[in-house]
Amino acid sequence: MNLQIKKFTPVLAPKFAELNLAWLEKYFRVEPHDKQVLYHCEEEIIDKGGKIFFVELEGNIVGTFALLKLTPDTLELTKMAVDEAWRGKKIGQFMLTYFQQYAREHAEYEYVLYSNRFLENAIYLYRKFGFNEVLLEENPPYERADIKMIYQA
Repeated sequence: MNLQIKKFTPVLAPKFAELNLAWLEKYFRVEPHDKQVLYHCEEEIIDKGGKIFFVELEGNIVGTFALLKLTPDTLELTKMAVDEAWRGKKIGQFMLTYFQQYAREHAEYEYVLYSNRFLENAIYLYRKFGFNEVLLEENPPYERADIKMIYQA
C-alpha cells in the first residue's frame, strides 16, 4: 500500500470531522468539546499552533490525527481515526510511526493523549509505540476519558 501523509488544508477540514464523528458516534457520544474541535478545526487546532495530518491512499483520505497544543510545551495526540472500510490494514501504525518521527524532530514538547480502555486495540497500539499510562487528572477534557498516556521517546 502506498500510504502518504498529507498536511492540513482547509479543503480537508470536512474529512477530519467526518472520520472522527464516525467512531465517536459508534462507540461513545459526541461531546461539546469534540464538536468545537471537529467543526472548527482550523481555529481550534491550526491557528493555536497545532497540526492536523491525513493519510492518503490512492487519492482517498483514509485516516487522520491531530496534535492539539494544550500548553506552550505540551501537545495532545488527538482525533486519531481510520475510515472503517480501511481498518485492519495497519494505517493506525503508519500514523503512529509518523507521529514518532514528528516527536523526535520536535523533542521540545511533551506529548499526551486521552483515551478509553474500551478501545483495547488503540491502547495496545499506543503502548507498542511508546506511550505509558500516567495518572488521569480529576477533570479530563473528555467525559469518556478513563486513561491518560504520555509518550516516552
